[in-house]
Amino acid sequence: MKVLIADKVSQTAVDLINAEEEMTADVKTGLSEDEIINIIKDYEGLIVRSATKVTKKIIESGKNLKIIGRAGVGYDNIDIPAATNAGIIVMNTPFGNINSAAEHTMAMILALSRHIHKAHHSLKNRKEWDRKRFVGIELKNKTIGIIGLGKIGKIVAGICQGFKLNIIAYDPFIDAETMEKINVKKVEFDELLKTSDFITVHMILTDKTRNIIDKPQFELMKNNVRIINVGRGGLINEKALYDAINSRKVNGAAIDVWENEPSIESPLLELDDVLATPHLGASTIEAQENVAIDIAHQMIDGLKKRILINVVNKL
Repeated sequence: MKVLIADKVSQTAVDLINAEEEMTADVKTGLSEDEIINIIKDYEGLIVRSATKVTKKIIESGKNLKIIGRAGVGYDNIDIPAATNAGIIVMNTPFGNINSAAEHTMAMILALSRHIHKAHHSLKNRKEWDRKRFVGIELKNKTIGIIGLGKIGKIVAGICQGFKLNIIAYDPFIDAETMEKINVKKVEFDELLKTSDFITVHMILTDKTRNIIDKPQFELMKNNVRIINVGRGGLINEKALYDAINSRKVNGAAIDVWENEPSIESPLLELDDVLATPHLGASTIEAQENVAIDIAHQMIDGLKKRILINVVNKL
């Protein structure tokens, strides 16, 4: 049984697969769609992170493909309907990088509140000592609205308690009693938009959640709201965000995930009030090791034992 690893993962994961009898892992990163199409027929398993787009053409060419494994949480880079129609299992690793993503979210919130990115650029690149220009705000007693109180959202909520933020959340799949147990107030979506000083999104990207924050949603928000997206690109309409920042409705935004990645030409990158990072939410040594090891074990169990966990599609 052969597994193609199309994105860079921990060597530990490669070694785990190669240590199994009758299993081989081939690491071939940076391949184009056509290059993957030409070789995918030789593999029963495919492991990717976020860089490789597993398209319908790739899936249809995988005549022997049984499992696609995503080393990470989000799987919008995989054509799920095509995989389902082809009878191919898609699984992710929802636990390995959640702490990393939550901590990156908190770093973004803190940087926005104290203008750290702008002050850094001003002092280091322009040699300006301008303290008055970068007066920030404290987090204490501010309200943070968490859209999506899943695994990452819950960790963010826990960290926010230490900063004495008022925490509200919108998640249609979690009841108020469950939220109360972790000191979070359940609210409707519009109420969250109207009352939050900070808004952070932590949902998967689907047809229903795409552009969940768009022009009408920005119009409901408080003036000087701060926006954070370490969830998935496409949850926030970037054009609408650009306009909201320019109109001063939004005081600042911290964006780690983008509608189109790699994103080097987004108009948002031109704005001083945007703190931008290149999809670093899971980019810690610990997270990359964890998700790689998780998907290696899941791939081994799935192909050899038909033990399937964290499956995201229904065959």
